[in-house]
Amino acid sequence: MDPFLVPTAIVAAAEVGDKTQLLTLLLTARYRRPWVISLGILIATLANHAGAAGIGEGLARLINPDIQRYVVAAAFVLMGLWLLKPDEMDDDEASKSFGGVLLTTVFLFFLAEMGDKTQIATVALAARYEAFIPVVAGTTLGMLIANVPVAFGGQMIIERVPVVWIQRSAAGLFFLLGILTFFSPWA
Repeated sequence: MDPFLVPTAIVAAAEVGDKTQLLTLLLTARYRRPWVISLGILIATLANHAGAAGIGEGLARLINPDIQRYVVAAAFVLMGLWLLKPDEMDDDEASKSFGGVLLTTVFLFFLAEMGDKTQIATVALAARYEAFIPVVAGTTLGMLIANVPVAFGGQMIIERVPVVWIQRSAAGLFFLLGILTFFSPWA
């Protein structure tokens, strides 16, 4: 499995219906500056996922590969279960301002991703592949694939595709990755 394409697909699928898409809609409705909002998403995701991938690679060096395989497999299955619970965002989260559209977007997206399933997925993927740059690039691209169209097209996209089916598909992908990881050791 490719350390760039797999993270891209996982994060793009996992982010559909996530609170970050709601945040993107709110920021777009408030500021109407999709390019600036998209740049903010990029900056926040790179910072957040680089930290998460660094943690994942560190864990990969510290944990025995046999134990690591089971931990990562369990993490994928747990993320699949987590995906089955739709995210909700408090109205207060969208009303906080840090000054300027770019800084507001970076600040809110960075906070929204803290402890989120994509951040945890980035840790697990970095531990699995031990490929920092491809994993961070892939997870960041996945985040952009899921959120930039929302900044430009907004609600039209979400209204045409039932979010629940996309979330279930993403959950299935995590379950499959968990099973594949559990039964196919890497060393």
